[in-house]
Amino acid sequence: LIRADVADFAVDAVPLDDETTYDLLCKGDTEGVFQVESSGMTDLVIKLKPRTFKEIIPLVALYRPGPLGSGMVDDYVNRKNGVTKVEYLLPELQEITAETLGVIVYQDQVLQIANRLAGYSLGEADLLRRAMGKKKAEEMAKQRDRFVSGATERGIEKSGAERVFDLVAEFAEYGFAKSHSAAYALI
Repeated sequence: LIRADVADFAVDAVPLDDETTYDLLCKGDTEGVFQVESSGMTDLVIKLKPRTFKEIIPLVALYRPGPLGSGMVDDYVNRKNGVTKVEYLLPELQEITAETLGVIVYQDQVLQIANRLAGYSLGEADLLRRAMGKKKAEEMAKQRDRFVSGATERGIEKSGAERVFDLVAEFAEYGFAKSHSAAYALI
């Protein structure tokens, strides 16, 4: 037998603003929920207390080795919850990371940072992202020199450019594209 309420189900009809759903998530009732049912992810959901679909997108992207290893997850949680104020490593990063509270959350942001701060073309920025993921010391040294040189030519202090490169390199170990994270969040 097929129940009428199940037979009439359509994923497109599920509202993205259902308060009861967010109440369950915020309490950690995530068993069987794609991407958020592991104990670590459930802990993160409880800490972030998402109340909108837009708040689930970065949550999915944050629970990855790059952001976890770099301390970015704690920074994001503390900033979202008002424990610490939103700060930007450099003023030039504000536009790129404002929606993620000054934290690099998406691969897209890595590409934009390399492009805007260091003058990489978007194609070169993608090659930088790939090199960072492979962690080849010789290639990373070349990329670091290229990034810092490009950034200083654009008026960024060398120490600031180096800090940004190091942060981006740690993140890029394994980060998500925003589109990928949004698709996972929707599911």
